[in-house]
Amino acid sequence: MSKEDIYILGIESSCDDTAAAILKNDEVLSNCIANQEIHKKYGGVVPELASRAHLSNIIPVVSQAFDEANINPEMLSAIAFTKGPGLIGSLLVGTEFSKALGLSLNIPIIEVNHMQAHLLVHYIKSNTKSPDFPFLGITISGGHTQFVIVEDYLKMNIIGETLDDAIGEAFDKCGKIIGLDYPAGPEIDKLAKEGDCEKFDFPIPKVEGFNISYSGTKTAFMNFINNSTLKDSDFIQKNKIDICASIQKNLIDNLILKIRYASKMKSLKRIVIGGGVSANSFLKDSLKLKSEENNWEIFIPPLNYTTDNAAMIGIVGYFKYLKGMFSDYNTIASPRLEFK
Repeated sequence: MSKEDIYILGIESSCDDTAAAILKNDEVLSNCIANQEIHKKYGGVVPELASRAHLSNIIPVVSQAFDEANINPEMLSAIAFTKGPGLIGSLLVGTEFSKALGLSLNIPIIEVNHMQAHLLVHYIKSNTKSPDFPFLGITISGGHTQFVIVEDYLKMNIIGETLDDAIGEAFDKCGKIIGLDYPAGPEIDKLAKEGDCEKFDFPIPKVEGFNISYSGTKTAFMNFINNSTLKDSDFIQKNKIDICASIQKNLIDNLILKIRYASKMKSLKRIVIGGGVSANSFLKDSLKLKSEENNWEIFIPPLNYTTDNAAMIGIVGYFKYLKGMFSDYNTIASPRLEFK
């Protein structure tokens, strides 16, 4: 262990995944996640069940992270944790665990904004190029859809966001309407590969400026399915792949339109994507096509860094550590934490 080496333990517990990672500077030594399967039968995350599962999972997951990284806790320089945004019960588990462990080791703790971490995951050491500054950051997940101007690692400004449902939430709700299990996004993506995305047409809400909306599309989709099944009770089963392909195209097209508008208005050709929906294959194909038309430089994270993970928390912790941006031990979880 060199004197210059910085070892960060990252803790992520904002929703239903308990995650821990160890970073040596900007290099990931371990990245462990415990998923909570219990929520599937409820069609969405149940906050109370999520927080209880975090309590059960956090010590085993952190222990696994240390084992895989082959280091001991005394080697840590600091602990980075998700302060928010997220579910308050889930956040409390990660926050309080980090404070307790940090106190026992007498090391600094570093609070991290979950959504900023989704964008900075691109700076984890890898064989691929990291984006130069400035860039237009797009955070797309089950809880957020944001358009962000990123000028530096820790200098970000939200210029637009969803006025209602996040894009991932829209995928899940539309999937539930046609009988798909939660989370429905990956299943829609899978089924849509065999379908005709032009078969059914759904409206794209018109929203001024950099904001976006998905609730109108969800309502139109629900009415379409209800009306169609009244005429033919087997409509969904007969047309499932085309339904999935068509609604997926609509949701992604809405996003692409806003990216193109923001890129033009802010004169930014560098587009950086973060969050769980960045794993969607139709989105990747659409961005590749549009990048050629608009001369964009597109950055999409590796699949293992698209969904919630602790490596992204650790990399933000690393950059904050370099600047001495440590948190007070009186800090508390913040479910509606805003960008700073």
